[in-house]
Amino acid sequence: MTNDSKAHLRRDIKFFGAAFLVLNAMIGSGIFALPGKVAVTAGMMSPWLFLVVGLLVLAIVLTFAELASYFDNSGGPVIYATQAFGPLAGFSTGWVLFVSRMTAFAANAGIMATYLGSLWDWFDGGLGRALVISMVIIGLTCTNVIGVKDGVRTMAVFTVLKVVPLLLLVLLGLQHVTSATLIPTGTLFFEGVGSTSLLLIYAYVGFETIAVTAGETTEPRRVLPRALVRTVIGTGVLYFLIVLVFVSVVPAGDYDKATLVDVGRALAGPIGAIAITLTTVFSIGGNCAGSMISAPRLIFALAENRQLPAWFGHVHSKYATPDHSILVMGGLALAFALTSNFVELAIASSLARLLAYILSIASLPVIRRQADEETRAKAYRIRGGYTVPLIGLAICVALVTEASARDWKTIGAMLAIGLGLYAIEKHFIQR
Repeated sequence: MTNDSKAHLRRDIKFFGAAFLVLNAMIGSGIFALPGKVAVTAGMMSPWLFLVVGLLVLAIVLTFAELASYFDNSGGPVIYATQAFGPLAGFSTGWVLFVSRMTAFAANAGIMATYLGSLWDWFDGGLGRALVISMVIIGLTCTNVIGVKDGVRTMAVFTVLKVVPLLLLVLLGLQHVTSATLIPTGTLFFEGVGSTSLLLIYAYVGFETIAVTAGETTEPRRVLPRALVRTVIGTGVLYFLIVLVFVSVVPAGDYDKATLVDVGRALAGPIGAIAITLTTVFSIGGNCAGSMISAPRLIFALAENRQLPAWFGHVHSKYATPDHSILVMGGLALAFALTSNFVELAIASSLARLLAYILSIASLPVIRRQADEETRAKAYRIRGGYTVPLIGLAICVALVTEASARDWKTIGAMLAIGLGLYAIEKHFIQR
């Protein structure tokens, strides 16, 4: 399955570039913000809950690995849903992915303020917090309107700057791990495990970004599945070790307010605290920069495909950037970041992403049937028929049922706005 309109794209992304894409998309604010919030309910079982959720996510990842192997062109979940269920499903998938990235961007900006607040309390509340959030979002919005050159090498630098300090944190912290913290007495089945898992999955979402770049990847049918599976497994192990060190170093009574900065301070004093704060800034900064580049282009592409009003497809006359889409992204993110807390935004982002995953997984049987013999022969095929995709689908459905009425209202309102714009374009403007 190919798309000749994308033939002009240069296929410069190889295996490690694809792996960096997955890693950079996944490691954002989640692992910096979630250990304490998860430990409040899961306690010493938190590391194992991170690992179990990672293994469950692997069923979704494997399904995406097969889906990605059927296509040489860019688009990812939007293409899967469109191919299987038609333009409306494709539009809905693209729109909820935009919403998920926008709310994640807002959540990340808030966490940056929280971590800067560990160095100076003024940043973690009131005017200081609002100032950090506004500077991050408005700054990236303006920069992207003017024009940004972002490549795999730059992203690789951000990835190294975020991963190396985390590995050092693990190496320094392993000396504090005891048999009691490694294998605690308890159970993963506790009150609120479902809602906690819905929050925790925020640390794993983002891997689907790699499929959007298939048109710029060398041998995407071979490279994307390998990069997806191996990187997600490696990230899950890293998360397990980080949270294991967290619960081994931080007293149980401090879980609610503690961050990885407190772990760094406990292990290496003020230097450790500063190092983790800078790591967070690099991590979230890279993640936010990537979101501000990719998310506006989702709605820009929908406008180009005449699924949104042409206003969203406007290109700046001087800078040749999708300025209207970028401004929409920045304006919505700023509003959400200033009026919601991290947990609310993380759950909203996860819920929106899970809805896109459900549509993508459901499209697999149709795409398998529609593929020609040559494509089937080259595709990555999951063993066991539809067992793994069904497990992935069941996980997504189970998690979305844990969302609160408030979460559904937020996503429902955003989806209604998107569908309203779609209806205006299809039934009024195109007539």
